[in-house]
Amino acid sequence: MISPHRTFLYLCLFVFAPPFALAVDRLSIPLADPPQWKTLAKYQNTITRDEFERLLTGVYCTHGTSEELIRIDLAKACILMDHDAQTWFTLRFARHEPKRKSASRRKKGGVLSGLRIALDPGHIGGEWAKMEERWFKSGDALPVEEGEMTLRVAKMLAPKLRELGARVSFVRDKTEPVTPYRPNDFKETAREILKAGGNENPREEFDGPDDPLKDQTVRWQSEILFYRNSEIRQRARLVNSKLRPDVVLCLHFNAEAWGDERNPTLSDKNHLHLLVNGSYLPAELEFDDERFEMLQRLLSRVSEKEIAMADTVAPVLAKETGLPPYQYTTDNVIKVGTSGYVYARNLMATRLYRCPVVYFEPYVMNSNEVVARVQAGDYEGTRPINGVERPSIYREYVDGVVKGLVEYYRAARR
Repeated sequence: MISPHRTFLYLCLFVFAPPFALAVDRLSIPLADPPQWKTLAKYQNTITRDEFERLLTGVYCTHGTSEELIRIDLAKACILMDHDAQTWFTLRFARHEPKRKSASRRKKGGVLSGLRIALDPGHIGGEWAKMEERWFKSGDALPVEEGEMTLRVAKMLAPKLRELGARVSFVRDKTEPVTPYRPNDFKETAREILKAGGNENPREEFDGPDDPLKDQTVRWQSEILFYRNSEIRQRARLVNSKLRPDVVLCLHFNAEAWGDERNPTLSDKNHLHLLVNGSYLPAELEFDDERFEMLQRLLSRVSEKEIAMADTVAPVLAKETGLPPYQYTTDNVIKVGTSGYVYARNLMATRLYRCPVVYFEPYVMNSNEVVARVQAGDYEGTRPINGVERPSIYREYVDGVVKGLVEYYRAARR
């Protein structure tokens, strides 16, 4: 779950590197890697001005850009590399759109033969679920825990994809962090962040999840650095350096605000949407690392495949689940594709993974229907859930993803 109402944007000017020293820089968040602008040299003369502008304005910078950051003329684009040094990266445009490789054709075997798919079950779960605020319990019912649920979906999905010929790997395969660090490793960094924000003597602890000032405590900042920053960045390193998949499927469940985790607010809402990378806010583009990562994704041309895949899979998953499209009420997204289910949004995972990424957000975990289906667990066939015969929610999720991928790749690999 990535709540549209709870986007944490760290406006502190720090970069983190073990052994946990801080250095002043124009980076977005602690743990951000300094941009490696030289790596973009391979994209010189690979994109025309028209295509560059189309992707910039239609996918990535839909809220506009400043000429203080990105300047475009007939032959080149200049992108600010370093605010303080005022150095610029110059991208030379191609005169004509270079011939691009056609999509890989299907090999003998299943429809997904030879395709490398990495499954990224969202969050961590287990003993970390409450810290992540991905756990609630309604009355005498079993707890609803997103990290456990996404891992179950991934483990059920993997063999079905392998039967179709895919080579499947896991970004996370247990309810343990991928990062080697833990919250206590970030306490000094947390204190520095709070100090930079004007809190010279922060509290160490907060008074439960409803403490309105918990973000001003060392513990909360340390935990955020652990599970929201270090964990995702370590997953990105694994994806980019070791797994090197053709596509990453980020598996999540969505939710509405539920309040008290032990007396949660249940909802009648239930919906579905998929996310791809894009729709960077002007404030996000001010950071050197996010501007670099945006440009890296734009030039690698992953958006075309991401959007096409998500736009094909979404209606199939919607038909399987019977879920209507979610409608954002915030301005940090833009609807892409034609299905009505797909949005572009700048999330850390979709930004840092250097390959196409499709981010799934089906179901509302704290809806009355989903809570009842989670209590039923996994089972064959159908069972009556609130008076309606329904399959296991996990099998329904898996079947929708598999059918959607088959439909996309049958067309894409002809």
